[in-house]
Amino acid sequence: MARALADSPFDLRVWARRPASLDALAGHPHTVHDSPADLAAASDIVLLVLRDDKDVDGVLNDGGILAAMRPGTILVNHGTGDPQEAQKFAALAAARGIAMLDAPVSGGGPGAEARTLTTIVGGTPDAFDAAKVVFDTFSSAVIFMGVPGAGQQGKLLNNALTMTNLKNAEDVFTIAESTGVDVAALQRLLATSSGGSFIIQALGTQITPSIASHLQGLMRKDIEHFADGFARLGADVASVRDRGLAGADGLAVVVDIVDRSRTAGDAA
Repeated sequence: MARALADSPFDLRVWARRPASLDALAGHPHTVHDSPADLAAASDIVLLVLRDDKDVDGVLNDGGILAAMRPGTILVNHGTGDPQEAQKFAALAAARGIAMLDAPVSGGGPGAEARTLTTIVGGTPDAFDAAKVVFDTFSSAVIFMGVPGAGQQGKLLNNALTMTNLKNAEDVFTIAESTGVDVAALQRLLATSSGGSFIIQALGTQITPSIASHLQGLMRKDIEHFADGFARLGADVASVRDRGLAGADGLAVVVDIVDRSRTAGDAA
Protein backbone atom coordinates (compact mmCIF):
# COMPACT_ATOMS: atom_id res chain seq x y z
CA MET A 1 0.00 0.00 0.00
CA ALA A 2 2.83 2.37 0.86
CA ARG A 3 4.61 1.59 -2.41
CA ALA A 4 1.43 2.38 -4.34
CA LEU A 5 1.24 5.76 -2.63
CA ALA A 6 4.95 6.39 -3.17
CA ASP A 7 4.49 5.83 -6.89
CA SER A 8 1.49 8.18 -7.03
CA PRO A 9 1.47 12.00 -7.19
CA PHE A 10 1.08 12.12 -3.39
CA ASP A 11 3.94 13.11 -1.08
CA LEU A 12 4.41 9.96 1.03
CA ARG A 13 5.60 10.37 4.61
CA VAL A 14 6.04 7.28 6.79
CA TRP A 15 6.76 6.03 10.27
CA ALA A 16 7.14 2.39 11.30
CA ARG A 17 7.51 0.72 14.68
CA ARG A 18 10.13 -1.61 13.17
CA PRO A 19 12.75 0.15 11.02
CA ALA A 20 13.11 -3.01 8.90
CA SER A 21 9.57 -2.45 7.64
CA LEU A 22 10.82 0.58 5.74
CA ASP A 23 13.05 -1.63 3.58
CA ALA A 24 10.00 -2.31 1.41
CA LEU A 25 10.13 1.31 0.24
CA ALA A 26 13.72 1.18 -1.01
CA GLY A 27 13.86 2.88 -4.39
CA HIS A 28 10.47 4.56 -3.93
CA PRO A 29 10.19 8.26 -2.99
CA HIS A 30 9.25 8.84 0.65
CA THR A 31 10.17 10.80 3.78
CA VAL A 32 10.73 8.99 7.08
CA HIS A 33 9.62 10.58 10.35
CA ASP A 34 11.04 9.79 13.78
CA SER A 35 7.70 9.53 15.59
CA PRO A 36 3.98 9.15 14.92
CA ALA A 37 3.41 12.69 16.18
CA ASP A 38 5.98 14.17 13.76
CA LEU A 39 4.33 12.30 10.89
CA ALA A 40 0.86 13.46 11.93
CA ALA A 41 1.90 17.11 12.18
CA ALA A 42 3.20 17.05 8.59
CA SER A 43 0.27 15.19 7.01
CA ASP A 44 -3.13 16.04 5.57
CA ILE A 45 -4.25 12.39 5.67
CA VAL A 46 -2.79 9.85 8.10
CA LEU A 47 -3.26 6.16 7.27
CA LEU A 48 -2.81 3.60 10.04
CA VAL A 49 -2.00 0.01 9.09
CA LEU A 50 -1.77 -1.80 12.42
CA ARG A 51 -2.66 -5.22 13.81
CA ASP A 52 -5.46 -4.42 16.26
CA ASP A 53 -7.41 -1.74 18.11
CA LYS A 54 -4.94 -1.71 21.01
CA ASP A 55 -2.18 -0.67 18.62
CA VAL A 56 -4.41 2.02 17.11
CA ASP A 57 -5.24 3.41 20.55
CA GLY A 58 -1.53 3.44 21.39
CA VAL A 59 -0.43 5.57 18.45
CA LEU A 60 -3.44 7.89 18.66
CA ASN A 61 -2.91 8.70 22.33
CA ASP A 62 0.51 7.65 23.65
CA GLY A 63 2.05 8.16 20.20
CA GLY A 64 0.62 11.67 20.00
CA ILE A 65 -1.12 11.45 16.63
CA LEU A 66 -4.41 13.01 17.75
CA ALA A 67 -2.66 15.83 19.56
CA ALA A 68 -0.44 16.59 16.56
CA MET A 69 -3.00 16.51 13.74
CA ARG A 70 -4.50 19.78 12.54
CA PRO A 71 -8.26 20.42 12.47
CA GLY A 72 -9.66 19.63 9.04
CA THR A 73 -7.29 16.73 8.41
CA ILE A 74 -8.33 13.09 7.97
CA LEU A 75 -7.32 10.01 9.95
CA VAL A 76 -7.85 6.52 8.52
CA ASN A 77 -7.66 3.12 10.24
CA HIS A 78 -7.01 0.39 7.67
CA GLY A 79 -6.81 -2.39 10.29
CA THR A 80 -9.63 -4.80 11.09
CA GLY A 81 -11.20 -4.26 14.50
CA ASP A 82 -14.29 -3.79 16.61
CA PRO A 83 -16.99 -1.53 15.10
CA GLN A 84 -17.68 -0.02 18.54
CA GLU A 85 -14.02 0.86 18.96
CA ALA A 86 -14.11 2.50 15.52
CA GLN A 87 -16.98 4.68 16.72
CA LYS A 88 -15.01 5.65 19.83
CA PHE A 89 -11.94 6.56 17.77
CA ALA A 90 -14.09 8.64 15.42
CA ALA A 91 -15.63 10.53 18.34
CA LEU A 92 -12.19 11.28 19.85
CA ALA A 93 -10.99 12.59 16.50
CA ALA A 94 -14.15 14.64 15.88
CA ALA A 95 -13.67 16.39 19.23
CA ARG A 96 -10.41 17.77 17.79
CA GLY A 97 -11.91 18.71 14.43
CA ILE A 98 -10.40 15.66 12.71
CA ALA A 99 -12.45 13.34 10.49
CA MET A 100 -11.78 9.64 11.03
CA LEU A 101 -12.60 6.80 8.66
CA ASP A 102 -12.54 3.10 9.45
CA ALA A 103 -11.35 1.57 6.17
CA PRO A 104 -10.26 -2.06 6.51
CA VAL A 105 -9.07 -3.76 3.33
CA SER A 106 -9.67 -7.15 1.75
CA GLY A 107 -7.32 -8.92 -0.64
CA GLY A 108 -4.28 -9.65 1.51
CA GLY A 109 -0.66 -9.26 0.51
CA PRO A 110 -1.19 -10.27 -3.12
CA GLY A 111 -3.98 -7.70 -3.49
CA ALA A 112 -1.75 -5.01 -2.03
CA GLU A 113 1.10 -5.96 -4.38
CA ALA A 114 -1.24 -5.87 -7.38
CA ARG A 115 -2.97 -2.70 -6.11
CA THR A 116 -6.33 -4.45 -6.35
CA LEU A 117 -7.47 -4.33 -2.73
CA THR A 118 -11.09 -3.74 -1.78
CA THR A 119 -11.27 -0.88 0.73
CA ILE A 120 -14.39 -0.89 2.92
CA VAL A 121 -15.14 2.48 4.48
CA GLY A 122 -17.20 3.89 7.33
CA GLY A 123 -17.33 7.56 8.32
CA THR A 124 -18.72 10.83 7.02
CA PRO A 125 -19.45 11.21 3.29
CA ASP A 126 -17.30 14.34 3.03
CA ALA A 127 -14.24 12.63 4.50
CA PHE A 128 -14.82 9.60 2.29
CA ASP A 129 -15.02 11.76 -0.83
CA ALA A 130 -11.77 13.51 0.10
CA ALA A 131 -9.88 10.30 0.91
CA LYS A 132 -11.13 8.11 -1.94
CA VAL A 133 -8.51 9.37 -4.38
CA VAL A 134 -5.87 8.07 -1.94
CA PHE A 135 -7.58 4.69 -1.56
CA ASP A 136 -7.80 4.39 -5.34
CA THR A 137 -4.00 4.15 -5.57
CA PHE A 138 -4.02 0.65 -4.01
CA SER A 139 -7.64 -0.47 -4.56
CA SER A 140 -9.70 -1.78 -7.45
CA ALA A 141 -12.89 -1.23 -5.43
CA VAL A 142 -13.66 1.33 -2.71
CA ILE A 143 -17.00 0.75 -1.00
CA PHE A 144 -18.64 3.32 1.29
CA MET A 145 -20.69 1.47 3.89
CA GLY A 146 -22.03 4.40 5.95
CA VAL A 147 -21.49 5.84 9.42
CA PRO A 148 -18.37 5.37 11.59
CA GLY A 149 -17.99 1.68 12.40
CA ALA A 150 -19.83 0.55 9.25
CA GLY A 151 -16.57 -0.14 7.45
CA GLN A 152 -15.57 -2.55 10.20
CA GLN A 153 -19.00 -4.16 10.09
CA GLY A 154 -18.69 -4.74 6.34
CA LYS A 155 -15.21 -6.25 6.71
CA LEU A 156 -16.25 -8.52 9.57
CA LEU A 157 -19.29 -9.82 7.67
CA ASN A 158 -17.02 -10.49 4.70
CA ASN A 159 -14.58 -12.34 6.96
CA ALA A 160 -17.35 -14.38 8.53
CA LEU A 161 -18.35 -15.63 5.07
CA THR A 162 -14.72 -16.31 4.19
CA MET A 163 -14.16 -18.42 7.29
CA THR A 164 -17.42 -20.35 7.07
CA ASN A 165 -16.56 -21.02 3.41
CA LEU A 166 -13.22 -22.37 4.63
CA LYS A 167 -15.00 -24.91 6.80
CA ASN A 168 -17.10 -25.93 3.79
CA ALA A 169 -13.91 -26.31 1.75
CA GLU A 170 -12.24 -28.42 4.44
CA ASP A 171 -15.24 -30.75 4.64
CA VAL A 172 -15.68 -31.14 0.88
CA PHE A 173 -11.99 -31.40 -0.01
CA THR A 174 -11.47 -34.00 2.74
CA ILE A 175 -14.28 -36.09 1.25
CA ALA A 176 -12.83 -35.62 -2.22
CA GLU A 177 -9.32 -36.70 -1.22
CA SER A 178 -10.54 -39.69 0.81
CA THR A 179 -12.53 -41.01 -2.16
CA GLY A 180 -9.78 -40.60 -4.74
CA VAL A 181 -11.02 -37.44 -6.45
CA ASP A 182 -8.32 -35.30 -8.10
CA VAL A 183 -8.40 -32.29 -5.77
CA ALA A 184 -6.39 -30.08 -8.15
CA ALA A 185 -8.92 -30.76 -10.90
CA LEU A 186 -11.76 -30.10 -8.46
CA GLN A 187 -10.26 -26.73 -7.59
CA ARG A 188 -10.04 -25.85 -11.29
CA LEU A 189 -13.65 -26.94 -11.71
CA LEU A 190 -14.80 -24.71 -8.86
CA ALA A 191 -13.05 -21.71 -10.39
CA THR A 192 -15.81 -21.55 -13.02
CA SER A 193 -18.70 -23.20 -11.16
CA SER A 194 -21.40 -22.15 -8.72
CA GLY A 195 -19.74 -23.87 -5.77
CA GLY A 196 -16.58 -21.81 -6.03
CA SER A 197 -15.43 -18.88 -3.91
CA PHE A 198 -12.49 -16.51 -3.60
CA ILE A 199 -11.10 -18.43 -0.63
CA ILE A 200 -11.15 -21.76 -2.49
CA GLN A 201 -9.08 -20.27 -5.32
CA ALA A 202 -6.67 -18.71 -2.82
CA LEU A 203 -5.82 -22.11 -1.32
CA GLY A 204 -2.39 -23.18 -2.53
CA THR A 205 -1.75 -19.87 -4.31
CA GLN A 206 -2.17 -16.88 -1.99
CA ILE A 207 -2.57 -19.17 1.03
CA THR A 208 0.25 -21.69 1.33
CA PRO A 209 1.27 -24.10 4.13
CA SER A 210 4.07 -21.71 5.15
CA ILE A 211 1.67 -18.88 6.09
CA ALA A 212 -1.38 -20.87 7.20
CA SER A 213 -0.56 -20.77 10.92
CA HIS A 214 -0.06 -16.99 10.84
CA LEU A 215 -3.37 -16.50 9.03
CA GLN A 216 -5.17 -18.74 11.52
CA GLY A 217 -4.37 -16.35 14.36
CA LEU A 218 -5.67 -13.36 12.41
CA MET A 219 -8.81 -15.26 11.43
CA ARG A 220 -9.59 -16.23 15.02
CA LYS A 221 -9.18 -12.61 16.08
CA ASP A 222 -11.47 -11.38 13.32
CA ILE A 223 -14.25 -13.92 13.95
CA GLU A 224 -14.30 -12.95 17.63
CA HIS A 225 -14.56 -9.26 16.64
CA PHE A 226 -17.46 -10.25 14.37
CA ALA A 227 -19.22 -12.17 17.14
CA ASP A 228 -18.73 -9.49 19.79
CA GLY A 229 -19.71 -6.60 17.53
CA PHE A 230 -22.89 -8.11 16.13
CA ALA A 231 -23.97 -9.75 19.41
CA ARG A 232 -24.03 -6.27 20.94
CA LEU A 233 -26.52 -5.30 18.21
CA GLY A 234 -28.78 -8.19 19.19
CA ALA A 235 -27.86 -10.62 16.39
CA ASP A 236 -27.71 -14.38 17.00
CA VAL A 237 -24.10 -15.05 16.02
CA ALA A 238 -23.38 -18.37 17.75
CA SER A 239 -23.63 -20.71 14.77
CA VAL A 240 -21.68 -18.43 12.41
CA ARG A 241 -19.01 -17.84 15.06
CA ASP A 242 -18.60 -21.54 15.74
CA ARG A 243 -18.39 -22.46 12.06
CA GLY A 244 -16.04 -19.56 11.40
CA LEU A 245 -13.70 -20.70 14.17
CA ALA A 246 -13.88 -24.22 12.78
CA GLY A 247 -12.93 -22.83 9.38
CA ALA A 248 -9.93 -21.03 10.84
CA ASP A 249 -8.89 -24.17 12.70
CA GLY A 250 -9.25 -26.24 9.51
CA LEU A 251 -7.20 -23.90 7.31
CA ALA A 252 -3.98 -25.87 7.68
CA VAL A 253 -5.79 -29.13 6.91
CA VAL A 254 -7.35 -27.97 3.65
CA VAL A 255 -4.18 -26.16 2.52
CA ASP A 256 -2.23 -29.39 3.05
CA ILE A 257 -4.81 -31.33 1.01
CA VAL A 258 -4.45 -28.86 -1.87
CA ASP A 259 -0.66 -28.88 -1.57
CA ARG A 260 -0.50 -32.70 -1.66
CA SER A 261 -2.68 -32.76 -4.75
CA ARG A 262 -0.51 -30.21 -6.56
CA THR A 263 2.68 -31.99 -5.55
CA ALA A 264 1.28 -35.28 -6.86
CA GLY A 265 0.34 -33.59 -10.11
CA ASP A 266 3.81 -32.10 -10.53
CA ALA A 267 5.39 -35.51 -9.87
CA ALA A 268 3.19 -37.16 -12.48
